[in-house]
Amino acid sequence: MSGEWLLALGSALWFGVLTSISPCPLASNIAAISFIAQRLDRPRAVVVTGMLYALGRTAVYVALAALLVSSLLSAPAVSHALQRYVNKAIGPLLILVGMVLLGLLEFQTRGSALGARVGRHAERWGIWGGLLLGLAFALAFCPSSAALFFGSLVPLSVKCESRLALPLVYGVGTALPVVLFALAVAAGAGATGRAFRRVAQFERWARNLTGVVFILVGVYFSLVYVFRIL
Repeated sequence: MSGEWLLALGSALWFGVLTSISPCPLASNIAAISFIAQRLDRPRAVVVTGMLYALGRTAVYVALAALLVSSLLSAPAVSHALQRYVNKAIGPLLILVGMVLLGLLEFQTRGSALGARVGRHAERWGIWGGLLLGLAFALAFCPSSAALFFGSLVPLSVKCESRLALPLVYGVGTALPVVLFALAVAAGAGATGRAFRRVAQFERWARNLTGVVFILVGVYFSLVYVFRIL
């Protein structure tokens, strides 16, 4: 396995983790954990519900990314254009994503309304409500998660011609924090509170650092492939 492919896998995993702990997805994860916490008297049910929630989110991200990447690569004309211009597009795209992560650029999304509507019906599903919440909240894109998914994962998958592997690694990354929260809930409410506080602190540091790196790499790619200065 080449170093470039390992870097792509690591990047996809990091994008997934950062997506899961970004402010908007983290808020939906907190709502899901509150739903899961209703079963504190049954620790096994807490873990199973958390796993189903993580599975729902992962399935949506993998299916959506695989569909987009396969569609882009399956059309010969589109595939040829992407192979020709993807390096030129990645630089400006990384700069835009970095600006979104740093809060320098904002845009509105309406996906959160879907998550709120479905979330109100999840309780009647029992432990399977975790799966329903995962499916719904994954579709509730907000600016940071949309930027990471559409602006980072999809272009990376197209560049590497990865229809499944990178989207799957990204999905696993989005699931990791959720599974840890479910285990924390099973361990006790105090552990959960401490976990959320630490994740919130880590998210701000990680998001800002990733935003700066994206802008720097985007500037480099732009200088090399767009302006051909370096």
